Amino acid sequence: MIDLATIWAFIIAFAVFVYVVMDGFDLGLGILFPLFPQKTDRDVIMNTVAPVWDGNETWLVLGGGGMMAAFPLAYAVLMPALYTPMIAMLLGLVFRGVAFEFRWRTQKARNKWDIAFAGGSLLATLAQGIALGAILQGIHVEGRQYAGGWWDWLTPFSVLTGVALVIGYALLGATWLVMKTEGELRDRAYHLSWMLLIAMLCAIGAVSIATPFLSVQYTQRWFAWPNIILTAPVPIAVAAVTALLLRALSNKNDHQPFFLTLGLFALSYAGLGISMYPYIVPQSITIWQAAAPTNSQVFMLVGVSILVPLILGYTAWAYWVFRGKVRPGHGYH
Repeated sequence: MIDLATIWAFIIAFAVFVYVVMDGFDLGLGILFPLFPQKTDRDVIMNTVAPVWDGNETWLVLGGGGMMAAFPLAYAVLMPALYTPMIAMLLGLVFRGVAFEFRWRTQKARNKWDIAFAGGSLLATLAQGIALGAILQGIHVEGRQYAGGWWDWLTPFSVLTGVALVIGYALLGATWLVMKTEGELRDRAYHLSWMLLIAMLCAIGAVSIATPFLSVQYTQRWFAWPNIILTAPVPIAVAAVTALLLRALSNKNDHQPFFLTLGLFALSYAGLGISMYPYIVPQSITIWQAAAPTNSQVFMLVGVSILVPLILGYTAWAYWVFRGKVRPGHGYH
């Protein structure tokens, strides 16, 4: 018999990961924006993502909306626990989106919109990372509802995951610039990529060391026998991808660093899945306990099976059309 709860867990996990891939690098560009004070450089940076940035957030809607529809109990528990970081994330995305369009419409107030773009990107990323850390450390549930306090999401671990995600998105942004730009801007992006890669490896190590101390479940999942046979390939793969990324940066292969950085994100995401499965609210609610009725899942699955391939196809076409390097004076705007 087909396990619809598992299928929907995979769909939502896929949507969230694609959002991280698609929106992560342009949030990273916003985080890096203050490091490029020249107007010409900033215009080029914006033009590298101008044709595609707004479509990237489609996956955030699918992930959030899909959870509400497919796992309503989990949504009802997680949202009250994460109201503050979620509201902060949405405000950051609003500021970033408005600033993205308005900075092209004015010369006098452009610096203010640049600040809004950078600040909104940083706020949204930090809020996403803090929310992830808050979920991973566990949500206080009694019965079928959230029973924690207003500030339970704010802990040293959630701040650590927030900072780690900021570093990771910044690395994605830097390697995106390596792939999409030329000249001094590209050279500066290479320099930033080296520093951010070292910082990201430190962040991955810090989060990986801290996570097993959050719950006995995590410790057993990663280190108990025979689980360790299945989990050991993840850190080994991280080391291998890191070696390839260092080589690509040394050889200045413009395209490889971005995709290898995505590989690091994929492996980190896989580690998150290993830690959490089968819980959708760690240590409290499994995907089967939170699942919507079977009829609802089947009905939504029909729509998703049609829409997701269409969205993927359109997204691939858009990135293909706007492929290649972006030069000063050329671009979408």
